[in-house]
Amino acid sequence: MTESVRQTGGPLEASPEQRMPEWDGDHVHDMSTDDGAVDELGIDPTELADEDLIREIHSLHRTRLDTLRHAADSALANHLRRTAELETEYLARHPGREVDPARLRDE
Repeated sequence: MTESVRQTGGPLEASPEQRMPEWDGDHVHDMSTDDGAVDELGIDPTELADEDLIREIHSLHRTRLDTLRHAADSALANHLRRTAELETEYLARHPGREVDPARLRDE
């Protein structure tokens, strides 16, 4: 079994979750800044055509694991923010989307 590479003391002591900017459901807030400003990256999802929106979502999902495993914290935070923006726009456009009954769980 391999040992943890987490070091004690210094900035690496925090877990990846603790180092990630906080997510409040609408915006990413970088806790290292006082003003909570959000860098706007990418085209506003409301301005994308349906085909472009789907393409962007597909691209983010395709790169998800690589971003999670190997990207800097800031890149992962941006990936999370952008995924949430695009998926929220998709759901707003398709509130009655078809749900596959085989994907439902008994509750």
